[in-house]
Amino acid sequence: MCSSVIQVDVVVPTHTKYLDLIGSIGERIVKELDDFTGDREALAYQLNLVLTEATANVIKHANDAQRKDTVRISIHLRQDVLHIKVYDHGQGFDLDKIPAPDFDHPSESGMGLFFIRSMMDSVTYTRQPECNVLEIIKYLK
Repeated sequence: MCSSVIQVDVVVPTHTKYLDLIGSIGERIVKELDDFTGDREALAYQLNLVLTEATANVIKHANDAQRKDTVRISIHLRQDVLHIKVYDHGQGFDLDKIPAPDFDHPSESGMGLFFIRSMMDSVTYTRQPECNVLEIIKYLK
């Protein structure tokens, strides 16, 4: 059981040079999980990838330069539940209409949401009055 309570809120400019920073935050959080008995390396890799992909998607697809030129990531860990929210100011999308990648003819894009969905336990995307929120949950039991 992970009894750690961690809350991290990060706001960075929508530039790809910050992707390494965002990914490394996920890795550092795993190192702080005192009671976690699972595979730390695997979890660190997953969080790095998920945070990097989610942030890259905002930079590439959901940035509205007229409204905001930042991306906000909120990471909250409490009682074995890792809860990540990535906020964007773009036009939004329907998560259920994003097709699975074509593995027979792979392309350089289109894999991010697939990876996020396959590594995490719950992924939702909602439109709110001031922004959109990609909400990601990982149970650490």
